[in-house]
Amino acid sequence: MPFDWLQEQLFVTCARSLVVAETVYRLYREKGLTLRTKQPRRRKMVVYRQARCRPDRPNEAWSPDFVHDQLSNGQQFRGLTVVDVFSREALAIDVGQRLPGEDVIEVLSRLVRLRGAPKYLFADDGAEFAGHLIELWAYHHGVRIDFSRRGKPMDNAHIETFNGSLRDECLSVHWFASLAEAKRLIEAWGREYNDSRPHRALGNLMPAEYPARSGHCPIRIGPVGI
Repeated sequence: MPFDWLQEQLFVTCARSLVVAETVYRLYREKGLTLRTKQPRRRKMVVYRQARCRPDRPNEAWSPDFVHDQLSNGQQFRGLTVVDVFSREALAIDVGQRLPGEDVIEVLSRLVRLRGAPKYLFADDGAEFAGHLIELWAYHHGVRIDFSRRGKPMDNAHIETFNGSLRDECLSVHWFASLAEAKRLIEAWGREYNDSRPHRALGNLMPAEYPARSGHCPIRIGPVGI
C-alpha cells in the first residue's frame, strides 16, 4: 500500500475531525452556551474514621441508617432512622417505599430546621450517605460525615442497637396491611421509645429526658416522622 495514499487518508480524517470540532464550537457560540471546564475538587466533608469520636452533648452527632421490611402482601419498604448519638433519642423514623438520597436530604434538612445542624454525621458509606448530594448538604451546613470503618459495624453501635430494637419489638411483631399502617405503628413505637423507655447507659433515664437531667439544655422541639 503506497505511503502517499496512507498520508492522504490521515489528512482527510484529521480535516473531518477539525470540521466537527469547529461546527460544535460554532453551535455552542450561537446558542450562548459555554463548555464547562474542569474545576478543582472541593475539599470533601467526609472522613473514614480512624478513632472513635464520643460526643459529650446533645445534637453534636447524629447517626442515620436504614431498616428494611415488607407489607403483608410482600411489598417491600424501607425506614430511614436517625438517632442522637449522645442521648440515644430517635430523631426520625421516616417510612417509604424507596427513600432515595433526595428523601434522606429532606429528612436531615427538616431536622436541621428544628434542632440546628450537628457537628458530625456518623454513617456507613452506602450510596445514600456517600453520594455527591449529601456531600453538598454537609458542606452547606458545616457537617462532617464520619464514615464507619469497613467491616466495623460497631463504629455505629448506637444506630445498630436502635435498629435491632425496632426490628425485634415492632417490625417482627406486626403484619403491616398497608404502608400507612406501617408508618402509624412505627411512629407510635418511636414515641414510646423516646418517652417511656429507660436506658441503662443513660442512668436509667429516658432519651427524651436525658439531656436536661445530665446538665444540658434540652432540644425537645419535636422529631421528624415520629
